[in-house]
Amino acid sequence: MHNQRKLLIEQLDRKLKPFWETKSIQVPERGWVHSIRKALNMTLQQLGNRLNISTQGAKNIEEREACGAISLKSLKEVGKALDMQFVYGFVPNKGSFENLIESKSHELAKKIVNRTSHTMKLEDQGNSQERINQSIEDLTSDIKREMRKSIWD
Repeated sequence: MHNQRKLLIEQLDRKLKPFWETKSIQVPERGWVHSIRKALNMTLQQLGNRLNISTQGAKNIEEREACGAISLKSLKEVGKALDMQFVYGFVPNKGSFENLIESKSHELAKKIVNRTSHTMKLEDQGNSQERINQSIEDLTSDIKREMRKSIWD
């Protein structure tokens, strides 16, 4: 992996690390806006007034959030109206961007080596499993270092 790209990945990991703890948080069934408004004992009309929209408009915001059709801009505006800050981020399922790239590189290497190995077996030139595994590891390192775009195909 090129040094500049490696640095970018490390920076992303550091910036998004605090979000890792939030990965397991369950979004309330009716959404955060509804839950927060109710917890603060605020009516839809009061929320609408704070957003300079109608009561129905405030209700629409809650409904759009609950079904996943709300914009980030709307959520930021609600946060501001509630004297809160809206934050969002992404958390790699593999724990870090480094692990994600390693996993995707390994998947691609395995696919390439297994395809080649299969062809060689058909030609009666098969390799040992140990040799195949070493080829996968070597190719994984090459793919990761080059940061091939093909890991996302």
